[in-house]
Amino acid sequence: MADLFRNLPTPIALIIAILSGAMVTFSFAPFDFWPISLLSLVALSLLLKEQASKQILWRSLAFGLGLYAAGIHWIYVSIHNFGGAAPLFAAFLVFIFAAFMAAIFTLPFYIFGRWFSYHRLALLIALPACWLLGEWSRTWLLTGFPWLFLGYSHIDTWLAGWAPIGGVMAISFVLVANAGLVAELLWQGKQLHQQKLLLAAAAIINLGFWISGAFLKQVTWAEPDNNPIKVGMVQPNVDQSIKLTYNEKTTKATLDQLRELSTDLWTNDWVIWPEAAIPTSLTFHDALPFLEEMNKKAAENQAALFTGVIYEDRDKQKYYNSIAGLGEGYGFYHKRRLVPFGEYVPLEDQLRGLIEFFNLPTSFIHLGPQDQHGLIAKGVRITPAICYEIVYPDLIGQAAKETQVLLSVNNLGWFLDSIQAKQFMQMAQMRALETGRYLVYSTNNGPSAIINNKGQILNQSDSFNAQTFTGTIYAVKDWTPFMVTSSGPLVILSAFLLLALQLPLLYRKQPD
Repeated sequence: MADLFRNLPTPIALIIAILSGAMVTFSFAPFDFWPISLLSLVALSLLLKEQASKQILWRSLAFGLGLYAAGIHWIYVSIHNFGGAAPLFAAFLVFIFAAFMAAIFTLPFYIFGRWFSYHRLALLIALPACWLLGEWSRTWLLTGFPWLFLGYSHIDTWLAGWAPIGGVMAISFVLVANAGLVAELLWQGKQLHQQKLLLAAAAIINLGFWISGAFLKQVTWAEPDNNPIKVGMVQPNVDQSIKLTYNEKTTKATLDQLRELSTDLWTNDWVIWPEAAIPTSLTFHDALPFLEEMNKKAAENQAALFTGVIYEDRDKQKYYNSIAGLGEGYGFYHKRRLVPFGEYVPLEDQLRGLIEFFNLPTSFIHLGPQDQHGLIAKGVRITPAICYEIVYPDLIGQAAKETQVLLSVNNLGWFLDSIQAKQFMQMAQMRALETGRYLVYSTNNGPSAIINNKGQILNQSDSFNAQTFTGTIYAVKDWTPFMVTSSGPLVILSAFLLLALQLPLLYRKQPD
């Protein structure tokens, strides 16, 4: 096996890398076949071992291109259906974005190729450490795009027990280590006896992660209180085109629908409307008469109402994608992680007007302040996340330290009936598991869900159906270990492992 992969022709190696990256998509929702990711990582590990730096960069780039082209192909729907781009041009833009993400994906593999490819612990330690540093960098580099992290595929396996301790990236680290061990066994082949002690130790450690994960999964790090909170959600299923253009008749119909669907929900403690429930053609101030009516209705029933709305700061002439609390709900929250092109346009002066996609009516949103303190409903503090924000592990983990419940409001209509909604909910489940908090997951088009403090979906609504939805949650005050540390210890550990592998080599090079 070693000779086969060591001398593999470059075109064949790149094809294997692209296909292996693309196959990872099948390990995530809605497919949920997690062994696929392990097989893909084994292939990548074999492709990278004992290769020159240049070969490693090309092969990792090919793997990343396959990963992102397959895993985020649903961006095409937004660009073509709502951005007005022709099919071929929309596909080209998706390819460009996938290539850009693949280039970012490749960055830590420079470290691997430069210093560790020929190390005897390359696949067992160096590759998992480099992978983790790569996932971490994608949570903040150029505002971050923390999608397709390997750990999400294990939301329901024994490894999920590690999420409240190290977060989704801890699970990714273990998976790459698992794959590295399998690849090393295949690589050694008939020479296995020469490394039997090392590989036996690695096997015990890797197996230990799984077994300990099974035990950790039974631990409740943050205990819920005993007071049930009844939640009612409105899923209006308003067509995206109605939200994006102002029409007096359709706007009034949308508000009337919200009023009507909420009629039987006021007996709940909380009533939740999704992101942009108030059509984006209306700002908070424009919709004030309607919102004052709803505020009065909620107050009369001692209910907290939270709705997504565009908030206009008229003094600063800024617009925010926001959540507003009404009735027994208090506070405003302005979104802190914006979607490129959907909510703001990078290189705005150069791109505005080129195609309709770069001129979407919602691409004027400003970044909300970083030091916001969440929302409050009848004495319970809430960590709000508007759509894209729920995929940032450290952002949610740190914010949840001050709160007792997570609230995610979303408008996923941009992507119609693609796999995006399934991937997105899976990531939201991981945030509930990492923080040990119940999550109210509200969407415009569905599914909406109640997710418990173990990351499990208790019940959910149907997709693309206007309906109401109710459930019961509990406030949680305690912290999980991940909330205390975030990803910092894992990043430091990975850097330390790489340094520990390299120091003996550097020491040997020192002159006598």
